[in-house]
Amino acid sequence: MSAFQVMLLPGIVLPADAAYGGLLAALGADVEAVSKDLEVYREDSPPPDYSLDTEVAGVLHAAAALGWSTFHLVGYSGGGAAALAVAAREPARLLSLALLEPAWGGSWGWSSEHERLWATYEELAQLPLEQFMPAFMRLQVVPGVELPAPPPGPPPPWMHLRPAGIRAIARAFTTYNLSRDALAAFDRPVYVALGGLSNPDQFGDIATRLASVFPDFTLEVFADRHHFDPPHRMEPERLARSLLRVWARGGPGEPTD
Repeated sequence: MSAFQVMLLPGIVLPADAAYGGLLAALGADVEAVSKDLEVYREDSPPPDYSLDTEVAGVLHAAAALGWSTFHLVGYSGGGAAALAVAAREPARLLSLALLEPAWGGSWGWSSEHERLWATYEELAQLPLEQFMPAFMRLQVVPGVELPAPPPGPPPPWMHLRPAGIRAIARAFTTYNLSRDALAAFDRPVYVALGGLSNPDQFGDIATRLASVFPDFTLEVFADRHHFDPPHRMEPERLARSLLRVWARGGPGEPTD
């Protein structure tokens, strides 16, 4: 059996394999790592009753199919919010939790800056797609950051699903009850990676609040990174070393009998 069993959840835009290819290569043979797409994209449109519990159920179903009774969980952006929901709902299943700039971290303890930011996101949701995506991306980085240009050629087939998925997960954030008390009871190692060029009113606020909740919390800042050139894609070797340290503290998983 591999030293560690790890599930990786992507953000709300890139599919899991594209998001985590570099990190999977950097982790090496001692890690049994599986990148899992978000449930919001399982069908051609989000389920009408979609919530973060839909993602929790998807993670548990995937773990059962792999024969994992316990495992390490990694989530980026929207996948980070889903990973937090797993930690709150099913803490005994997780050996550790790694959050790479989670897009949302509960509805409690918001700063006034964070409240204003989310009010702006709600206003953007009314825009047509060609205006929504650039404005949505711009809000998530500090002023002056040059955002990546779209790749040449026609958009990939999965891209047409993204606007509905982004709106569905944003709605889920407004209604989901992520229990602060449940997170405070999670005593396994928690690691958060933060880009130094990402919007501090969003990602810095979330990291600060989570640091005040989790009893075993580690923050690592990647000074030259932002939300759209994240460490799992741009500095996978460094991130792999950090994750391996966290997983060593959490311990190896146990296969299901």
